[in-house]
Amino acid sequence: MTNPLDCAALDAAIENVHRAGMPGLFAEVRDSDQVWRGAAGVADAATGRPVTADMRHRVGSITKTFTAAAVLQQVESGRIGLDAPIGRYLPKLVPGARGDAITVRMLINHTSGLAEYLPYAYPSLKAFPALADTGPESLDDHRFTRFDPVELIEMGVTAPAVGTPGGSPGVYSNTNYLLLVQLLEQVTGTTAERCITRNVIERAGLRDTELPTGPHVEGPHSRLYEAWFGMIDPPRDYSVYDMSWVGPSASLISTVTDLNRFFGMLLSGEIVGPSSLAQMQRTVPVVSQEGRIIDYGLGLHPMEGPGQGIFWGHGGTVWGGGALAMTRADGRRQMSVAVNMQRWNRLDASGRPRPHPIDDALAALYRVAMYG
Repeated sequence: MTNPLDCAALDAAIENVHRAGMPGLFAEVRDSDQVWRGAAGVADAATGRPVTADMRHRVGSITKTFTAAAVLQQVESGRIGLDAPIGRYLPKLVPGARGDAITVRMLINHTSGLAEYLPYAYPSLKAFPALADTGPESLDDHRFTRFDPVELIEMGVTAPAVGTPGGSPGVYSNTNYLLLVQLLEQVTGTTAERCITRNVIERAGLRDTELPTGPHVEGPHSRLYEAWFGMIDPPRDYSVYDMSWVGPSASLISTVTDLNRFFGMLLSGEIVGPSSLAQMQRTVPVVSQEGRIIDYGLGLHPMEGPGQGIFWGHGGTVWGGGALAMTRADGRRQMSVAVNMQRWNRLDASGRPRPHPIDDALAALYRVAMYG
């Protein structure tokens, strides 16, 4: 299904992403015992400091796989019912008939119908998904804001619903995962951060992965450049940022090596049991934040090339940073890629993102890494 790693092709592919306009990126690709690590470009556009493949990085919604795994561990222990209504556990946060209709599974696979809270927390994003009517001002306003997760959940729960519970397609929403964080705290009697750290991060032996408590990334890391569809020019660094706006739904700091280790262990049944892993790989159609229909399981989504094997993993973005981690179903081939700029596409006259050379260059890197 795949060829042995072509290190020269990987070196060229990652360099092409930088040449296409990405300030810096780094990656690790594994095929059984063969490992390639590469980096291209700069971690700091002002000083020219280079990126390196061992840097720590904000990996955004890849965090959701960690949170989903922690919830499924509690399902295995009998503390949570996967198809139990969330109102049984959190009646004040999702009250009434809605709490009775939305199950834990619907939160994990984004079929709850609960709206995304971000356009309500960030006033300049209120028009989202109408991108041309949004602006980046709120990103600066909230750089050091300490958000209350219960208040964020209330914004999503009281906003107009984006679907009916269990309806198809689902709609991707961070509100779902902030509720799962509250659920973990309710049933374990500890913070979700401690629960995920002890039961997932430490269980996987990840040495450079953490859920941050402050606005800084400790250790070697890149600056994170946000362009917001050309409205921030030149792109601005948001590497120092209070991540309470997403909490344990998208705040994880990790490395490409740790991500590959985690997904390899997850898919081999070392983080959750085989029956839980099978549940994670049961997919439904979901509308992504980019407006595309994707297949989404319980904190995992698949990627498949023509005539190639299925890869499982997750992608993620924060202000200025992004990552993608995918592991083939048999665990042999793995890819984790981190980039230090986001929303590089400018908008066309109709307000849709224009194609950018970075898009094709990244897609080519993914193809070489996964199938080449």
